[in-house]
Amino acid sequence: MVVWPTLLALCLLPGVLPRLLASLSPGGPLTFEPPLWRLTLTHLALVGLATGAVLGLGLPLAVAVTRPGREALRHLAEALVGLGQTVPTLAILALAVPTLGFGWPPTLLGLVAYGLVPVVGNAVAGLLAVDAGVLDAARGMGMTGRQRLWHVELPLAWPVLLAGVRTATVYNVGTATVGAALGAGGLGQPIIDGLSQQNTGLVLAGALLAALLALSLDALLDLVVPRGGT
Repeated sequence: MVVWPTLLALCLLPGVLPRLLASLSPGGPLTFEPPLWRLTLTHLALVGLATGAVLGLGLPLAVAVTRPGREALRHLAEALVGLGQTVPTLAILALAVPTLGFGWPPTLLGLVAYGLVPVVGNAVAGLLAVDAGVLDAARGMGMTGRQRLWHVELPLAWPVLLAGVRTATVYNVGTATVGAALGAGGLGQPIIDGLSQQNTGLVLAGALLAALLALSLDALLDLVVPRGGT
């Protein structure tokens, strides 16, 4: 459980990663400006903000389309949300730049579009899986629709919903590296710099830290959403 966060922390110690990858850097010792720990925090903030936005948009949408008599609306919402993963993220970012400019705004838009699919899909599945008998019992106790939602449906659907949040978070760690091409910073920056300078060491540094960050978040979220619990 602590293996990946420990490895990530070791790689972020000053000088560790540059020494490990020195043989892959043809232009001399690897240097990072901003430092790797700051790039990692920027990447983490980008992913965290996007995940919060995905949850804030996806959960109300899933609740709205799973109310009785809204099957057509649910199918439409699932189709529209699914477009976020069928359209390449790079294309979404490129289309957003004329309106949103460079930096975080277009990157967040791409991450939210990509992350909505697992969150909305899991939330819909979790809410629809609530046993009808349980809802009838809640109705028989005099609960209103709002009370059934907050006290019965959402608690029962919560583990499935959190599994979707976990999937979206891990996916977005990798997807966020693309944002560096638009000036969003993060762990994609060494990758972009390495490609432009033909420096394999820089590319591997960004890719390795992004992978370790994704595995670390997955391990931490496993504490909240055990795999066997989904």
